[in-house]
Amino acid sequence: MVGCAAQTGSVAEVPKSREALLMERAQARWDAVLKNRMTEAYQFYSPASRAVLNYEDFIRSMRVGFWKAAQVEKVECQADDACDAIVLIEYVHRGSQVRTPIRETWVRTEGVWWYVQKG
Repeated sequence: MVGCAAQTGSVAEVPKSREALLMERAQARWDAVLKNRMTEAYQFYSPASRAVLNYEDFIRSMRVGFWKAAQVEKVECQADDACDAIVLIEYVHRGSQVRTPIRETWVRTEGVWWYVQKG
């Protein structure tokens, strides 16, 4: 078996599923938010979301420092290019640590997953 691996030079990687790719992207957005890297976090917003939510308004809406933790738990897809990420978020409210799931909408355009701002 070792001889076969040495002959090929590398092991072929299995392509990641759309769910796995989106989980990584959604987690990267939250990691940026948690580290107060708001310019980076804003870049995950879909072009359409950024067209209606400018960067200054985005910053005002984010409540910098409010979020304590976030973990993408799963992804549910309604279509090939439209999925929801279920994220368990933590924050402090009135002195108590709160953990609650939220549902985020993501769309894929030209192979890239984008967060869709609602509301």
